[in-house]
Amino acid sequence: MVVRPLLRAVIMGPPGSGKGTVSSRIVKHFALKHLSSGDLLRDNLQRRTEVGVIAKTYIDQGQLIPDDIMTRLMLNELKNLHQYHWLLDGFPRTVPQAEALDETCQIDTVINLDVPFETIKQRLTARWIHPGSGRVYNLEFNPPKDVGLDDITREPLVQRDDDKPETVTKRLKAYEAQTKPVLDYYGCSFVSPLEKKVYWNLSLEQKPTRSGQRCMLSSKPNYQK
Repeated sequence: MVVRPLLRAVIMGPPGSGKGTVSSRIVKHFALKHLSSGDLLRDNLQRRTEVGVIAKTYIDQGQLIPDDIMTRLMLNELKNLHQYHWLLDGFPRTVPQAEALDETCQIDTVINLDVPFETIKQRLTARWIHPGSGRVYNLEFNPPKDVGLDDITREPLVQRDDDKPETVTKRLKAYEAQTKPVLDYYGCSFVSPLEKKVYWNLSLEQKPTRSGQRCMLSSKPNYQK
């Protein structure tokens, strides 16, 4: 029996681009394991692991977690997924992280969710929540019956600090500055026709385009589970 290579994929996109939704659909359709750096970090913080304790010292100071800490966290977890197809979400975010990942395994596919920042700002700043229940409203496509009030309890809705216009703008600028070099890194490394890799740029307003060689995501690839 011919053993097919395992699929190694990365999904990238700014905050509010819909990465979570797209990832869940990809994982379900292609039978992949989904590894989110954010979920993994929160789990380690909650369990107070060695890496979690170290990461918390940077978070408490309002600093970015260093590349070597995030790389250690993710690569250790990937050891448990060596026999599965997987999709990485939120990692790598810097070129050093991408280089460290390349030293460990070969990435086959990179998916970039290319959503205009103005669209994301409109989407996030229109989001309001009911703190007690976690119900989420959007003033554009899922508004409350009465402005500013929860439909069920009639209690006031609030806007998360992360969803306030000034915070959203700051987060998007930070993402662009940090992550664009990673997209450039993968775009350049995927141009060789001899490499079995694909770089997908999924635009909100355009059909998917690809560069390089490999299977199309519109049909399930023939990988061995």
